[in-house]
Amino acid sequence: MAKPPDHENPVPVQDRDDRLRRLHRPRPLRRLHRPGRRTVAMLAALTLGAAVVSQAAAVTSALSTPAGGASAAGAVEAHAADLVRQGRATFRYDTFGDEAFWGGTLHLDRAIAGADHGGVGPGVSPRTALSVGLKVDVAALPRSVRDALAAGKVDLDDPAVTLALLKLDAVVGVKGVFASDGSLRSVGIECALCHSTVDDSFAPGIGKRLDGWANRDLNIGAIVSLAPDLKPVAHLLHTDVPTVRKVLSAWGPGRFDAQLFLDGKAFRPDGKTAATLIPPAFGLLGVNQATSTGWGSVTYWNAFVANLEMHGQGTFHDSRLDNAKQFPIAAENRFGHVRAPVDLISAKLPALQAYQLDLAAPRPPAGSFDRAAAARGKRLFDGRATCSTCHVPPMFSEPGFNLHPGSDIGIDSFQADRSPTHMYRTSPLAGLWTHRKGGFYHDGRYRDLGSVVRHYDRTFHLHLRAGQQADLVEYLKSL
Repeated sequence: MAKPPDHENPVPVQDRDDRLRRLHRPRPLRRLHRPGRRTVAMLAALTLGAAVVSQAAAVTSALSTPAGGASAAGAVEAHAADLVRQGRATFRYDTFGDEAFWGGTLHLDRAIAGADHGGVGPGVSPRTALSVGLKVDVAALPRSVRDALAAGKVDLDDPAVTLALLKLDAVVGVKGVFASDGSLRSVGIECALCHSTVDDSFAPGIGKRLDGWANRDLNIGAIVSLAPDLKPVAHLLHTDVPTVRKVLSAWGPGRFDAQLFLDGKAFRPDGKTAATLIPPAFGLLGVNQATSTGWGSVTYWNAFVANLEMHGQGTFHDSRLDNAKQFPIAAENRFGHVRAPVDLISAKLPALQAYQLDLAAPRPPAGSFDRAAAARGKRLFDGRATCSTCHVPPMFSEPGFNLHPGSDIGIDSFQADRSPTHMYRTSPLAGLWTHRKGGFYHDGRYRDLGSVVRHYDRTFHLHLRAGQQADLVEYLKSL
């Protein structure tokens, strides 16, 4: 009998999560620190959150308006605005049912609560939460709480305060689920965990939301390591819990590895972590690929992250993950064929796309760059330095096919080879000033923009003088 096609035999989400819960006898880890070999990792959260833009004004101006046209244009605008509102709510507050994993399987809620509040261990205090990069939305705090914080009357070392913040829905990207008696019953994560931060207008780590900004303070590895039970992950990845914790501790702030649960590679050939920098989720309007290695569109990546990284309950299909040589863990567990009994993700993808693509890159603060130097740098960017050949304004990426092998840009192919494309995307440049922490390129290999410009000068034999390189840096800061 012919084997049915994969889409007729999807792996149920329950089966996927059951595999995470099974306690198989751990297999020996093979060559953790050997370059290019399978090792372990963790599926942490993350989520590039995401979406398509709704350009209602552009649509309206393009419409010819015979009789009834004005009302039709108004309906288009209303629909666009409604999509963006829905998408913002999804981006900020929706867990897609992933509490079943973060609370039900890893029991992260118990570590947050602490032994004094029905959990385990010391619990997570606000001070600890802020130290690992979690942020607090000041708009969610009642005036009385803001006044108490300002007066120094809130004990930032008490986990009970963290629980109170979760009840207020004030911790950006984290959702607490509470029982009727007020105890923390589970916890989930949201897109905003990685792709929002705050403006620190109230205090460091406490302020107004900045959706789309990369949270380069967020130490995902440290947060996941708090989970009392990492055995299901270790067993699925054919290793032990101490190794999982070692891998997570190598990530550091602002990094996450979305491929670890697909290929099991924890370190680069040079021995450094394979985790990459959390990217911004703004400025993607018109950009063909959503990720640095071209996995797919914004909607594709949202579905990927919501199902496979956040562990929400939905539907996801990608037969490329059946490639057991490139993605051994994903192929073994049929992660390219996921279907939940109740889909809590797919219907939300259109609005989520609309909101994310509505997130424009923020303009740099006044006085943060030299305007005269930036003007000279722009002429170089568009002329002698040939930057705009690939970084085509205003998207600052190529319209159409915008992927290149590593050799085109003078770098190795390690990260590119972890994606189905084996290539790197020409990254959009607007808003670079918001995510300087951690360095530049997908893995932060260049500590500042000057290092990036010097690399391109060497790679393309531009022979730019030091002053010209400095002018290019000022232009990049102005975007």
